[in-house]
Amino acid sequence: MLIDWFTVIAQTLNFLILVWLMKRFLYKPILHAIDQREKLIATELADAYATKSDAQKERDEFQHKNEEFDRQRAALLNKAMDEAQVERQRLLDEARQAADDLSAERQENLRNDARNLNQAISRRTQQEVFAISRKVLMDLAGSSLEEHMLDHFISTLKAIKGEEKEKLTAAIKATQHPVVIRTTSNLSASLSASTEHAIKETFGMESQIRFETASELISGIELVTDGHKVAWSIADYLKSMESGIAELLDDKTKPGAGVGPAPEDGHGA
Repeated sequence: MLIDWFTVIAQTLNFLILVWLMKRFLYKPILHAIDQREKLIATELADAYATKSDAQKERDEFQHKNEEFDRQRAALLNKAMDEAQVERQRLLDEARQAADDLSAERQENLRNDARNLNQAISRRTQQEVFAISRKVLMDLAGSSLEEHMLDHFISTLKAIKGEEKEKLTAAIKATQHPVVIRTTSNLSASLSASTEHAIKETFGMESQIRFETASELISGIELVTDGHKVAWSIADYLKSMESGIAELLDDKTKPGAGVGPAPEDGHGA
């Protein structure tokens, strides 16, 4: 078989030209395109990684902010609960204080009512007993009440003994002023004279005696000289009764007795 070298050379030359053309116009652009594609993919991958990192960072920041928000919310909630507790305690204290003040005011009103009732009963009792005592004594006596009163007073003066009588006698004799005898009403001339005579005889005095009226004595008589006074009155006999009434009112006005606390002053005016 004969070889056509011209054909072989031509085909070889054509193949080389084809290879050069493919390399020049086909292979290099493909490689370049592949390189560009790889660079693009690498860039996109880098961007995706950066985006992922940013997203992770933002996620971490969001989670941190969320945790911080939770802490702040818990702190605010605790603070609100503490403030609510403080306010609740304050309102309870105010309510308790208001209740105590109201109770104290009520107790004071009850004490005042009891005291006023005590005084009213004492005054009324005193007035009634004075009136009854005067009437009974007047009915039972053969002479006026004033005469019996003066007799009793003179007996009281004569009964004074010892140091007390010495001091009273010395005061009467030493005074430069008249000895004053006070009675509830004006005495008759005979009663005044007999009283003056009895007093001078009792104390051995020559001083003048002046008679005065004092309606506040209420069936009473008193001798007054410098720094000394001797008195007698039906009111003296009523003090025990007033004390008894005061004790009775005290018992009635103690807590639990239905009226209120006991008054501070059990005696009427």
